[in-house]
Amino acid sequence: MDKTAFKTDTRYTLTLRRADGKPEPANLYVYRLYDAFMVARTTSGDGLLRKVAYTDILKLVDEIAVEPELRYLLPNALLEEKNWKDKTEMAVYASSPALGK
Repeated sequence: MDKTAFKTDTRYTLTLRRADGKPEPANLYVYRLYDAFMVARTTSGDGLLRKVAYTDILKLVDEIAVEPELRYLLPNALLEEKNWKDKTEMAVYASSPALGK
């Protein structure tokens, strides 16, 4: 997979390759796309913000665009590429004005 297969502010159900090489299902909300990786929140499980390499994505199962009023917002500074050079995950709270959070 590569960057062209994905869009920002979209929820995806996909299969990721774990560190041990085994496949695992994942649900992601994509915030930002870069050339080698995306910044996305896991929407099932721990809810962490993660750096996901396109090479770790084995299969795209489903794609759902998120309406503007239901999007989870984060400060742009947290999503900048330079902040992710030495990180793989981050615990950050996101809010959606339409959901009262």
